[in-house]
Amino acid sequence: MNEHVKVTDTTAAAPATKPTVKAVPMLPDAQTVTEVQHYTDRLFRFRCTRPASLRFRSGEFVMIGLMGEPHPETGKQKPLLRAYSIASPSWDEEMEFYSIKVEDGPLTSRLQHIKVGDEVILRPKPVGTLVHDALIPGKRIWFFATGTGFAPFASLLREPQTYEDYDEIIITHTCREADELIYGRELIEGLKDDELLNEVIGEGFWKKIKYYPTTTREESAKMGRITDLMRSGEAFKELGVEPLNPEQDRAMICGNLAFNLELKEMFEEYGLEEGANSKPAHYVVEKAFLD
Repeated sequence: MNEHVKVTDTTAAAPATKPTVKAVPMLPDAQTVTEVQHYTDRLFRFRCTRPASLRFRSGEFVMIGLMGEPHPETGKQKPLLRAYSIASPSWDEEMEFYSIKVEDGPLTSRLQHIKVGDEVILRPKPVGTLVHDALIPGKRIWFFATGTGFAPFASLLREPQTYEDYDEIIITHTCREADELIYGRELIEGLKDDELLNEVIGEGFWKKIKYYPTTTREESAKMGRITDLMRSGEAFKELGVEPLNPEQDRAMICGNLAFNLELKEMFEEYGLEEGANSKPAHYVVEKAFLD
């Protein structure tokens, strides 16, 4: 808010008074956008600078956002923040996020228009349950995602520990339309040619991955909800594995609420127990995810 200040000279000898200039504040916890890519009218990803002091475990999330609109009476602005899974791995020098676009969404209606060079707010306090520390050792790990719930797995699929801890990684991704699978598919295909990861983890590490994408509305190579395909046994047959069991299988879930609840119920039937950072077990669910 601009203020008009009247300055009165009290003596002729008084030094000249320079008008006070109120600096425009930078965004709190500001980071600069370095890359933006749009996939559909509902999905995009962006990368930004990483705070020098930020340390996180692959699979965690942070609060990111923009400044809200000025208050009509006071003119003050408050940060508008939402929880976003970090899609980049813990070793990456930048941060990557995968987001939906909601036309009337308080944040995403504006966030979808960011460009390289713009600033976003990033609160450097990572938390989350989709981390290796929350699971006890196993042979195979399953990543179950719907929509932008693929984001934490984009991080974990580029995390060396994932391949050190497990002999096999199965990633299922269920979306409504085929184009909504592009981000995940391109990321997984890109692992084959990632020289750094092939050197650090071992040549051909990506061969441990089994990718199982499905759509529920648009025609694609594989149609159906992953839960239905598991119940019928079709998914297990096509993947060439047995149904989940607590002796060898571990799982992480990041999807819409109904999906989470349905999978949790199925896991309990399989004999799997839900874990947490404080009490590792067979599977974990990201409760902060909204799609």
